[in-house]
Amino acid sequence: MTDQHTPQTIIHPTIRSFVLRAGRMGSGQQKALDELGPRFMLPYASGELNFDVVYQRTADTILEIGFGMGAATADIAAAQPENNYLGIEVHTPGVGALLKQIGERKLTNLRIIQHDAVEVLHQMIADASLAGIHIYFPDPWHKSRHHKRRLIQPAFVATLVEKLKFNGYLHLATDWENYAEQMLEVLSAENRLFNTAANYAARPAYRPLTKFEQRGLRLGHGVWDLVFRRR
Repeated sequence: MTDQHTPQTIIHPTIRSFVLRAGRMGSGQQKALDELGPRFMLPYASGELNFDVVYQRTADTILEIGFGMGAATADIAAAQPENNYLGIEVHTPGVGALLKQIGERKLTNLRIIQHDAVEVLHQMIADASLAGIHIYFPDPWHKSRHHKRRLIQPAFVATLVEKLKFNGYLHLATDWENYAEQMLEVLSAENRLFNTAANYAARPAYRPLTKFEQRGLRLGHGVWDLVFRRR
């Protein structure tokens, strides 16, 4: 059920890579990219962002890695205007689609970076600056020989934790049980995090069901949410 159109950052020994899948740009997406990109997209740079300046206010900032076509991201930002949201995605049609949502829904609390998430984290996100991090339905790399390509690995999680404020949260979701088990193992082994549930969490109300998730649930597929917090 995983959205196979959603590219995800991959951790290799070089700590820089991602799967960039081809996709068509609709006219509306291209128009949004041209007209709204200059306002809502942040260029990749080797300097830490000042969120108060970026959003022109002081508020909690929540990062999403790999937002795909951005429907859930826009829903979350619209439902919680008191928070700032920053989405990272490499897929241009997805960036255009989210910009289109920003324009249609007049969202002011959302910004986008189109770049590799690993580099953005290391170069642009200050330590202890994020109130939360969302990673929903990353590529499961379901074949055993490809598990090493999965995003959720100890080194990457350690980087995420460094960027979280005290009591900031890390929210993961997957529809692959084997990947959920790996996620639980990796997050549980990070001693700077604690699990908010006994094992897997109930889906938080702020995370909307995606169309892929709804289709999978109708077919009897499982979905696993994990919500950990920074000690």
